[in-house]
Amino acid sequence: MPRRPRVMLPQVPVHVIQRGNNRQACFYSEDDYRFYLEWLQKYAESEGCMIHAYALMTNHVHLLLTAKTTGGVGQLMKRLGQRYVQYVNRSYRRSGTLWEGRFRSCLTQEEHYVMGCYRYIELNPVRAGMVEHPAEYTWSSYRVNGQGEKSRLITPHSLYNALGRTPTERQAAYRELFRYELDPGLIDEIRKATNGNYVLGSDRFEAEVAAALGRRVSRGKPGRPKKESS
Repeated sequence: MPRRPRVMLPQVPVHVIQRGNNRQACFYSEDDYRFYLEWLQKYAESEGCMIHAYALMTNHVHLLLTAKTTGGVGQLMKRLGQRYVQYVNRSYRRSGTLWEGRFRSCLTQEEHYVMGCYRYIELNPVRAGMVEHPAEYTWSSYRVNGQGEKSRLITPHSLYNALGRTPTERQAAYRELFRYELDPGLIDEIRKATNGNYVLGSDRFEAEVAAALGRRVSRGKPGRPKKESS
């Protein structure tokens, strides 16, 4: 059965998840995290991608990014994945695959859903029970977005910039978003859309993307289609 084409459009934010094979670890030391982030930044620049948020977990990666071209995200993930696997195999004298097949992704509607993805990604270590607050986790973008830590990797999305007139105002408004847990319904929406390679947004957004791509971009309804009455 052929693989369903990815749902990608230029200048539309994308949430990406890439997991370790069989959910095994893909980061073993602090140097591994640093290597991944270094090459993420290099390939993001060369492939015309802007990274808005990230979280590197022990056995998987979350990214929120926007590409200038339709193929930008795919090329970034391909080059980064290959480079990182070569590094891990060489460093730990191993061979074979590291990643669990293709990365998973969903186009994300602006407004409510983009900021929801920011929070979903940076709260991942909290949901996993690794820390009590996202600021305590070293390998995510929270300290950049919420506390103003310097980074060459992160490019704020326009909706992040709209949180305030100055960096201090934006960071304060962003931290306020993390005073509350993410709605379980939104978490479920993000997971289903990303794992299914669908779009994350309103019915109107789905219709617009489907029209642009000329194919279905949301989960089909189960069962046979109803027959038209005569």
